[in-house]
Parts: sequence; C-alpha cells; structure tokens
Amino acid sequence: MDVNTNAPIVEGSEIEIDARPETVWDVLTDLERWPSWNPDVKSMSFSGAIAEGSEFRWKAGPGTIVSTIRRVDRPRLIGWTGRTLGIDALHVYRLEPRDGKTFVSTEESYDGMLARVFRGPLRKTLKSALDSGLRQLKAEAERRSTP
Repeated sequence: MDVNTNAPIVEGSEIEIDARPETVWDVLTDLERWPSWNPDVKSMSFSGAIAEGSEFRWKAGPGTIVSTIRRVDRPRLIGWTGRTLGIDALHVYRLEPRDGKTFVSTEESYDGMLARVFRGPLRKTLKSALDSGLRQLKAEAERRSTP
C-alpha cells in the first residue's frame, strides 16, 4: 500500500527507535491506547482485531476521523484510509529492523476539495503531526522496551 502521490498534499517523516520492531508494532497497533501516549489523539474508538477492513474512529485536531485498515503486514507495515471534513487520507507506517533498533517511516496523503483549497496550511499541519506522532511513538516504545 502506498499513499496517493498525485494528491495535493503528501508528507512523510522518519525516526529511529531504540526498540525491537515487535515492540514498536505493539505500541502502534494498540489503537485504543493511542490517547494515553500521544497527546495529539483526543479520543479513540476501536474494537476487534487489527485486520484489513477493521474500522476505527478517532479525534485528532478539529474533526473526528473514520479510518479503515487496508493493509497489515505484521510487524513491517500497516496502512489505512481515513475521511474527515471532506479530506480523504491515506496513511502508511513502515517498520524496518536495524541493528537491534527499528527505523520507522510514515507517509500520508490528503485529497479532496479542502486539501486543494488549503494546501499550504494543511501541509504544515500534517508535517507537524507526523513528526510529533513519531516522537511520541519513539518515547512510548522505548519506555516499554526498558527492562
């Protein structure tokens, strides 16, 4: 699964985490606990298994986002689509083991009328959110991997 490279907004971020991919994966895919370690996520509603077709609803920023998991390749890749306020998003996380650590890259694309009209401000907001999310993921995964 890839983001929509033809969308008006495409951003990405990456980070190295001092934890095994399985630990990072467990933090990333424990959706209901996102609000406990990521202050940008105000609420989360999810029940069931991490599987293609599973839906979750969450609040980050001004709107509630309805997302559907589209791809799961444990512990290497997870991707979902989301929709909020007329924006269609595609979000992908990739995890790669590196010398006992995990290199995480994430990409997201926004499409739709709002994304075209507010391209500049939304691009900055998305980049900031991706960077912040990875910093929070790093902190939580490293906290969980400390003996």
